Amino acid sequence: IVSRRAILQQEREESAKALWAKLEIGQKLEGAVRALKDYGAFVDIGGADGFLYIGEISWTRINKPSDVLQIGQKIEVQVLTLDPEAKKIGLGMKQLLANPWTNVEQRYPTGRPVNGLITRTTEFGAFVELEPGLEGLIHISELDHKRVRRVTDVLKVGQEVDVQVLQIDVSRKRIGLSLKALTENPDAVKSDEDLSPGGDEAYVRKRTEPLKGGTGLTDGGGLFGSPDQYK
Repeated sequence: IVSRRAILQQEREESAKALWAKLEIGQKLEGAVRALKDYGAFVDIGGADGFLYIGEISWTRINKPSDVLQIGQKIEVQVLTLDPEAKKIGLGMKQLLANPWTNVEQRYPTGRPVNGLITRTTEFGAFVELEPGLEGLIHISELDHKRVRRVTDVLKVGQEVDVQVLQIDVSRKRIGLSLKALTENPDAVKSDEDLSPGGDEAYVRKRTEPLKGGTGLTDGGGLFGSPDQYK
């Protein structure tokens, strides 16, 4: 009596052995999604299963793999890690797509006004999607010139906003944004002209006689008068 399951298992083991003999990091393969978990997906790449971690599926943040993948779906993947002893293969999908962080400092220079979509809010600020896979953070202190108690008092998820780029840290993949930088501060200190007694009126000198002890002396005295006057 020959078990079909045993035959299939033997065939799979032979396929896996052949696959491991040619696997390389960076290699591009086609696979089929076999199982979905909250933390990733198992993909059959032709004789062996590789694991596709949720963070390697897309440059865009996703809540769970089933949001973008289905069991049986054919996908293109890239080999990221290999552990022959443990028979573990780490896979990635987003590596086959353009990295949105490439040349980000040239595309979003500091001080530039940009438009984005609020994707989520936290106690310390709001995240803004500038383009698929590229998010920046508006810290709560950058929401308004006045003190903000709750982020949701100013912004809501799904809202479009115009913000200014404050800083970019490519190594940490962080973009600092400001909402208040594009609005005028109502409590800003007035200019010297606004604080002058005459307001907008031009200053008119009323004194006509020379200043005593000053530059009005005609005997060549200095700033504080002639030294001969103090003998």
